[in-house]
Amino acid sequence: MFTIDAHLDLSMNALEWNRDLTLSVREINAREKGLTDKPDRGNATVSLPALREASIGMVVATQIARYVAPGNPLPGWHSPEQAWAQTQGQLAWYEAMQEKGEMVQIRDRESLEAHISLWQNGESQEKKPIGYMLSLEGADSIINVSYLEKSYEKGLRALGPAHYGPGRYAQGTDASGPLGPKGRDLLKEMERLNIILDATHLCDESFWEALDHFNGPVWASHNNCRALVNHNRQFSDEQLKELINRGAVIGGALDAWMMVPNWIKGVSMPREMNCDLEKVIDHMDHICQIAGNARHIGIGTDLDGAYGREQSPYDLETIADIGRIPGMLEKRGYNEEDIRLVMHGNWLRFLRKAWSA
Repeated sequence: MFTIDAHLDLSMNALEWNRDLTLSVREINAREKGLTDKPDRGNATVSLPALREASIGMVVATQIARYVAPGNPLPGWHSPEQAWAQTQGQLAWYEAMQEKGEMVQIRDRESLEAHISLWQNGESQEKKPIGYMLSLEGADSIINVSYLEKSYEKGLRALGPAHYGPGRYAQGTDASGPLGPKGRDLLKEMERLNIILDATHLCDESFWEALDHFNGPVWASHNNCRALVNHNRQFSDEQLKELINRGAVIGGALDAWMMVPNWIKGVSMPREMNCDLEKVIDHMDHICQIAGNARHIGIGTDLDGAYGREQSPYDLETIADIGRIPGMLEKRGYNEEDIRLVMHGNWLRFLRKAWSA
C-alpha cells in the first residue's frame, strides 16, 4: 500500500553518519562493520531502496542542526550561523539526490498530486523517485526571522520550533519554559508563509503557548502517548485532544524508548523489553479512541534518528517491515478505509487542505 512517512532524518544520516542511502540497508551496514564512533553503527534500517520496497513513496525529510549555548551539554553548533550552514549542506544533499533521479521535492498542491499519480500508476516502483517534503527539526539554525523566507523559497514547508533541550525560539524535550517574544515572532512569520507547525518535541509550556499564538496548520510528525509511556517527550491526553480539535495528524514513532515504559537508553534491548511493532499500534489506537475515529493518526517512524535496530522494534529489520502495519490494524478491527487513512490518506488530506489556497 502506498505509504507516507512523516519523519525521516535522511540528510543527517547521509552527512553526519556518512551513509550512502542509495545503497541497500545490507550494504550500508556492511560498510560500517568495525566502526565504533556511533552506538548504532551497523544497525541502520533505512535506505532509499528499502523505502521503495515498503511502497513508502513520500516522506517528510528533515534538516536538523542545534545551537548550543555555553554550558549546554548537548551536541550542537556554537553559533546559529554554523547551524545554518549545516542545514544548507543537508539541503545540498537532497538536491543532489534530485539530480540523480532518486528523490523529488514536494512543495505545493500541484507537485503533490503529480507525485501521487506517479506512484499510483500501476507501474514498477523500483526506479520511481521518493517524494520529499522539507521540514526543519528545531529552529535554532534560523539566524533571524528573515531567514525563514529564504528557507521557504528553497522548499521548507514544515517546522518544529524545538528539538531536545533549550532552543533559541522554543523549549524542547527535557527542557521547560515558554516561547518568548522570538518564538512568537517565528510563529507569526510561519503563519504568513503557510509553514506547518510541527508540535513534536515542544515542552508542555511551549506547546500550549504555540497553539495559542499560531492559527495555521498544525501536525505532530512523530509522537506517541504519555498515557502509555510517561515522559515529557510524549503527548498527554489533553494535548492530544487539542491537536485533534485543530485537525492535526499525529505520526506513530518507532523509537523503542517511546513505545514501551521503563526503557533505559544504552542498556535495554528491544526483545527483552518485548518491544515489537504491535506497541506502536497501541499508541495509535489510543489516539483513535480519544478521537473516536482513525482520521488523526499516521506513520512518522523516525527510524535511524540517531539510533538503529538496537533501539527499534525487535521484529523490524529494515523500514520495509512497516508494510506489516496494515495487517496489524486489520486484526485490531480497522477497516480498509481506516487503514488507507493511516498509511497515507490522513497526511494527504491534511496537506491538500493546508495547500488549498
